[in-house]
Amino acid sequence: MIGDGDERVRLVEDRALEAGSVVANSSMNRERVLRGGNGYVRELGRDPVELLAGRADCSDDRRPLRWLDLCCGQGLALASAADELDQAGRPNVTITGLDLVDDFAAEARRHDRVELVCNSIREWEPTDRFDLITCVHGLHYVGDKLGALSRIASWLTSEGELIANFDATSVRLRDGRPAGRRLTNALRAAGFHLDARRRRIGLDGCCQVELPYRYLGADPDAGPNYTGQPAVHSYYDEI
Repeated sequence: MIGDGDERVRLVEDRALEAGSVVANSSMNRERVLRGGNGYVRELGRDPVELLAGRADCSDDRRPLRWLDLCCGQGLALASAADELDQAGRPNVTITGLDLVDDFAAEARRHDRVELVCNSIREWEPTDRFDLITCVHGLHYVGDKLGALSRIASWLTSEGELIANFDATSVRLRDGRPAGRRLTNALRAAGFHLDARRRRIGLDGCCQVELPYRYLGADPDAGPNYTGQPAVHSYYDEI
């Protein structure tokens, strides 16, 4: 238990968190599509297909461009993106979707350019680096959010880009307070750029990240965040 007075919180470790109902929240991510009211383009503020196509046009490198989508749900957005890339004649883009639940849609499974992986950000070890990494509202359900960001940073190519939704208020200190400005300053010092109003985080290029926080555990009973859906608070000690 951590916190003060009536605000005492019982934390769980990440393996137990990943087995719980909040992390498998079907209302939030499982059926998310590429375009539309809650689609990737709106939530990220960028169009992954256009971004990848633009990079392909500017690249002299013959290797395929690689897009990794974390917490991809059923992979419906990835199937749509693959269709669009096929129609545009873009053979040099491959897509990897990672999710905790092996409930991928048939539309995503059938694409040769889409690889679907059932695993957690905490455990998965990619064999390649990626030109684009996205995570649409998935970090809300990760226990060690700062550890995840540090791992993801090392998965980018030297010119790769991370775009993700991130709610800094969900990162808490031992006494229950949000980590606040010291956290956002530490993230910026490590190379991340944050959009506090739109609650997004980004990074340009692979780097090794060490943040001055020690992970304590997660609270899956934190309640709804700014999206209106139940989310997870992550607790840390400052180092």
